[in-house]
Amino acid sequence: MGLLDGKTALIVGVANKRSIAWAIAKALSDEGARCAFTYQNERVGAEVQKLADTLPQPGPVLPLDVQDDAQLDAAVSGAAEGLGGLDILVHAVAFARADDLGGRFVDTDREGFELAADISAYSLSALARRAEPHMAARGGGSVMALSYVAAERAVPGYNVMGVAKSTLESIVRYLAWDLGESGIRVNAISAGPVRTLAARSIPGFLDMADKAAERSPLRRSITQEEVAGSAVFLASDLSTGVTGHTLYVDAGFHAMGL
Repeated sequence: MGLLDGKTALIVGVANKRSIAWAIAKALSDEGARCAFTYQNERVGAEVQKLADTLPQPGPVLPLDVQDDAQLDAAVSGAAEGLGGLDILVHAVAFARADDLGGRFVDTDREGFELAADISAYSLSALARRAEPHMAARGGGSVMALSYVAAERAVPGYNVMGVAKSTLESIVRYLAWDLGESGIRVNAISAGPVRTLAARSIPGFLDMADKAAERSPLRRSITQEEVAGSAVFLASDLSTGVTGHTLYVDAGFHAMGL
């Protein structure tokens, strides 16, 4: 018997086999959950479909541009219909223009700020609002989003994405209040630097990851699988009293002053 037998999950943000979102999907599936996925474009869609087909209980794979309200409606309703209900929502979506990473945050223009905040933060609220009736119909559920310590500390080079993650974590707390009445828990996982393909696009990421490993109490980096294990906890009945929380999975780096 798995911790998530009979549960269903919508995973938003899988890009490739190295992504944290895919590690989470595999871990949820290993514990018995049936997963649906979204993809942003046809190229990514083909990769996500191949990955989904490797799971023992593959669910629907649906197109989703999180800036498109019609696609948000169709993706959440399509996932709930294809899975027979919805218990878990995993938000692993983030984007900022390359020009807004590196350099100075103060040089971010209005368009770049709005783009990063819309895709990386507001999309959580947009998805949760649509997931709420499906989860409430099943007695509640679990929503989780991926964050980073730059949400509360300035990380040079992370810039507008750090501000977007701050917004994301604030949204988690407000959603926890709003959706708690329906038995829906909302939490964030603040993961340490993980060497994914997306992370490598951040200027200075490798140096950032090396320094975090050096200064973390565990003196090492974390893995996708460690983040996924915490996601299983937040998705399962082991965490029924946990909501509005940011769970750090960063080898203890967040606890250090220097």
